[in-house]
Amino acid sequence: MFVDQHPDTLGGMQTSVRLQRRFLELAGHRVTIVSPRYRGKHPSDPAVIELPSIPLGPGEYSLCIPGKRSDKALARAISGRGPVDVVHIQADFWQAIIGYRFAKEQNLPVVHTMHNRLDVGIAATMPFPGLVQRGFGLAQKAFLRTGRGVAATAWTYLARFTDHARRVTAPSGHFARLLEHEGVFGAVDVVPNGMDDGIAAELLAQPAAARNPRPRLVWVGRFSAEKRLLPFLDAVALANLDAEVHVFGDGADRAKAEAKANAMDKPTVLIRGKVPYRQMLAELRRADVLVQTSQGFETQGMTVYEAAALGTPSLLSDRAIAEDLPPGVYWLTEDDSIEALARALGQCVSQVRDGSGPQTGSFDPESFLQSRQTRLMATVYEEAIAGFAAESRPGA
Repeated sequence: MFVDQHPDTLGGMQTSVRLQRRFLELAGHRVTIVSPRYRGKHPSDPAVIELPSIPLGPGEYSLCIPGKRSDKALARAISGRGPVDVVHIQADFWQAIIGYRFAKEQNLPVVHTMHNRLDVGIAATMPFPGLVQRGFGLAQKAFLRTGRGVAATAWTYLARFTDHARRVTAPSGHFARLLEHEGVFGAVDVVPNGMDDGIAAELLAQPAAARNPRPRLVWVGRFSAEKRLLPFLDAVALANLDAEVHVFGDGADRAKAEAKANAMDKPTVLIRGKVPYRQMLAELRRADVLVQTSQGFETQGMTVYEAAALGTPSLLSDRAIAEDLPPGVYWLTEDDSIEALARALGQCVSQVRDGSGPQTGSFDPESFLQSRQTRLMATVYEEAIAGFAAESRPGA
């Protein structure tokens, strides 16, 4: 598996990759993860190959420079891990290029999982997004030698990768449909990111917690513009909620978020930071509402599914996520404004108090367990390997 960021860094993709690896290994498969070198001290993991990297901003993220140096470092590191059957790209940038170069050199089939809305993410986080996207396209053309024009849009850029993939997967139906519509790949398989079976069973077996004295709202994610944490806090202040709001995650907007939280009076806003996966699921189980505030960016909305599986409804700002959920398990904002979010938050708190809000009984937790998603992905691998072998036979 090739990932743009080390699996121990913060992010939904990293969480999903860690779970995929664990459940594939439980099923008897051997998994190697290829990532940029982790910044800072951390336990070594023989199943993670960390390629030379350079810092990407002030946080924990890094990037690799594709080319002969990274190719040689990868070849040396992977030589002692036995033969490879399939390359799984779970990246969009430098590691995607490195992964496709490796697959071509080793004559291996590629499965590519699309995790990100590049068009929305780049526009929300980068100055001059058109130039940034063109820069990625230039790098892709140079290092993969596509023999085609520079990909100037996010969708064309992704399609240049999948020209060389056997199968493409997406973590939700709405994102799979969008990828097909934009011409990224003809038929995209839906394989959701799942939740740890054991932790889910443990939490669901526990008696329901006592009712929170004040409605307890949880927000989870990266503290960055596309996740809309700061507009969420503005809406909390505008609604003047009599509630506790627990914010989990970290990122560039942390100082601004803490300043907004400290300035509030009636709502109690606690910036809890980054917590371990098991604790995060326990916090979702304990909450009355999960609030999801990004718009048009999420390709699954993983915490929304985790919360629903654990019995907690969500307030959604993204209609595409709502389309993939059973009706009646969520609130939905009227529009994308802070005022509409504030009104929806007020409705949530009121309905939590009187018990009239959405319930999650129509959501089947079994459908979201990682063991199920691992079986789906293993089938995709097997079919990609078989199809590649058939095409590679003489006369095919």
